[in-house]
Amino acid sequence: MQFNKQATARAKEDIDKALQALDDHLLTRTYLVGERITLADIVVTCTLLHLYQHVLDEAFRKSYVNTNRWFITLINQKQVKAVIGDFKLCEKAGEFDPKKYAEFQAAIGSGEKKKTEKAPKAVKAKPEKKEVPKKEQEEPADAVEEALAAEPKSKDPFDEMPKGTFNMDDFKRFYSNNEETKSIPYFWEKFDKENYSIWYSEYKYQDELAKVYMSCNLITGTH
Repeated sequence: MQFNKQATARAKEDIDKALQALDDHLLTRTYLVGERITLADIVVTCTLLHLYQHVLDEAFRKSYVNTNRWFITLINQKQVKAVIGDFKLCEKAGEFDPKKYAEFQAAIGSGEKKKTEKAPKAVKAKPEKKEVPKKEQEEPADAVEEALAAEPKSKDPFDEMPKGTFNMDDFKRFYSNNEETKSIPYFWEKFDKENYSIWYSEYKYQDELAKVYMSCNLITGTH
């Protein structure tokens, strides 16, 4: 395929549009989805690796402040660095060199010619397969289950504490199926103040709690 300057220019325009859309999305977000790294971040980062390595030089990428911040955050995660190593951002975008392209094409042509000139290799006879002796009958599944059941179970640190009378699952069901005007009085009616306590805390970064699921993610640590 010959180099096409117009096609290259169009491709750069497409890249600019895609990166601008990504930059706008990341203006108010740390990651693509939610408040933790997800598969979406990993996939898009891998897609942009070659662009940031060979195409997006400093002048090209300076317009995408939010995308750059997000990309640099991702590639510096220890799990990512373990795979891609130390990543170096593009300093000068790669350019088409007609002379090198012609040399490359000539090298490919000469290599294919040599392959056709080589004599066909002799086909080696496949060694006969030897019968593998059957393994001894494995331990029955019942014995495995018995062995697992015999292992000591980890002790719950709360086993020795008073159980209390407040049934959280019961309250969750009631809360989910009723209005707050009913569920809140129900809570105080059932609440066991002898064995439970209520804590109120304020989060430092209120902008991150714009939606209920964001608060839940931060409290429980889910992605």
